[in-house]
Amino acid sequence: MHDWLLENFERAGLTFAAPMPTNTYFYTADPAVCEYILKTNFSNYPKGEIFQEILYEFLGDGIFNSDGELWKKQRKVMQAEVQRKVLRDYSLVTYRKKAHLLASIVSKASYSATSLEMQDLFKRMTLDTIVEVATGVRLGALSHELPYVPFQSAFDEANVNVHARFVDPFWRVKRFLNLGLEARFKGAVQYMDTFLYDVIRTRRRDMAEAKSRFKSNQSTKPEDEGKFTRADLASRYMSLDENATDKSIRDDVLSFIMAGRDSTSSVLAWFIYCLVSKPEVAEKIYDELCAFEARHQPTPTLNSVHASEGEFSERIQQFVDLLTFEEVTSTTSNFQYLHAAITETIRLYPVVPQDVKGVLEDDVLPSGHIVRKGDLVVYIPYAMGRLQTLWGPDAAVYRPERWLNEAGVFEGASPFKFTAFQAGPRSCLGKDAAYLQMKIVTAVLCRFFKFESVPGHQIGYRMSAILMMKDGMHITASRRSSPDLASARAQHN
Repeated sequence: MHDWLLENFERAGLTFAAPMPTNTYFYTADPAVCEYILKTNFSNYPKGEIFQEILYEFLGDGIFNSDGELWKKQRKVMQAEVQRKVLRDYSLVTYRKKAHLLASIVSKASYSATSLEMQDLFKRMTLDTIVEVATGVRLGALSHELPYVPFQSAFDEANVNVHARFVDPFWRVKRFLNLGLEARFKGAVQYMDTFLYDVIRTRRRDMAEAKSRFKSNQSTKPEDEGKFTRADLASRYMSLDENATDKSIRDDVLSFIMAGRDSTSSVLAWFIYCLVSKPEVAEKIYDELCAFEARHQPTPTLNSVHASEGEFSERIQQFVDLLTFEEVTSTTSNFQYLHAAITETIRLYPVVPQDVKGVLEDDVLPSGHIVRKGDLVVYIPYAMGRLQTLWGPDAAVYRPERWLNEAGVFEGASPFKFTAFQAGPRSCLGKDAAYLQMKIVTAVLCRFFKFESVPGHQIGYRMSAILMMKDGMHITASRRSSPDLASARAQHN
C-alpha cells in the first residue's frame, strides 16, 4: 500500500481524497498540509476517537493514545524526564552494554561462518534495553542462546493485532466473540498487564523501603532523598507523583516501551540492508570510525581478525568505552557521516510509514481540499521520503551525502518535509535518545564487522503500523582487521 500511495501522489498530486461510506480519507504528502495539521491548526487534528478505541486495551490512556489536557500533562512530565541527566546516564550505560553484547553475538557467528537474522537481534536488543530503562527489569532476550521471552511474544502479538484492527471492519465483533487475533490479543495484553503491575508493586515497595532508610539516616538535606530513588522510568514517575495510579504508570511505561522498541529496531535493520546494498557507504563509515578511534586510542592492542573470542571482546570493549555521551552527540565533529547514513535510512524507511489524524471541525487544508468533521487526514512519511518533487531526481537513491554541507557537517531538513519524527507539538520526544542508541550500536558494528546478505534472501516490508521487514534481514558477518590508526588519523586531519 505504501508504494501504491507513492504512485498516486506522483500521478494525482500531493493531496488526494478517498471517499468512504461514512467519511472521507485525505491522503497527503504535502509539507504545507503537514505543517497545517501538525502545527498551525494542531488542535483540530487530534489522534481521534477511532485511533484511541483501537489502541485502548494496549496503551490505555498513555501519551501515544491521548489528546487534550491529559496529553499536555503527560508530555510535560515525559519531556522533563527524558532530559534528566539521571535517566540519560542510566540509558547510556544500558545502550553501551547491549551494543557490546550484540557485537559478541555477531562475533561468534562470524567465527563459525553462521548466518544471522539481524532484525530479530535488533528487536531483542531494543526490547531488553527499553524494558530495563523503563522498569529496571532485565529480560535477557538478547543472549547467545536467543531464548523465548514471553513478554517479547506478547508485545509482538499485540502490535500485529493493533494493525489488523485498522483494516478489519469486523474487529469489534471478533473481540466480543473472542475469536482469532482478538483472542490472542486479549491473552497478550493480560500477560503484559501481569508483568507490569508486578513491577509497579515491586517499585512501590522499593520506594517505601528507601524512604524508611532515608528517615532512619536522619538526613537534614532534602536533596539526599533522591539518592534512594531508582533510575528507571517507573520509579521516577512514582517519585514525581505519589498519587499516580498503577494504571496510569502502566499506560505511560508501556507507551515508552512501544516508542523505544520497534522504532529503533526497525531503523537498525533497514540500516544494515542499506549498507549491504551500498558497501561503499559502509567503507566511508568505517573510515570515519577509525579516524575517531585514532584520535583517542592510536595504538590498538591486537589484530581483530586473529584474536581469540575473549581478546576480541576486550578489543570491542575498548572501543565502546570511547563512546561517551559527549563524543557521540557532538554536532560538529564526530560521526557526521554515520549520523547522515542513519538519517538517510530513516528518510527511505521511516518507522511509521503513515500516520492518521482525525478532524474535529470542518476546515480547509492549504491544498484547497475541504475536510468535514469526522473525516481523517493521513500523512505518509514513506512517500514523502521518496518523492522527486521533495528530494530531487535521485530521491529513490540511498545517498547519505545529501545531508552533509560542504564542510562535511550534518544539516537537517524541515520536519514538515522529513516527517519521520512527526513535527509541531507532538514531535518525537525520544528522537535524541534514539539517535544516541542507534549511533552507539552502528558504530560498534561498522567498526568491527563487514556484512553481506545471504544469497537468495529477498527483502520486502510487512504491512503493519511499524515498517518492519517481512522475512527479516539475513546476513553473514566477517571481522575487520585492525587498521593503521595513525594513518587513519592523518587522513582525516
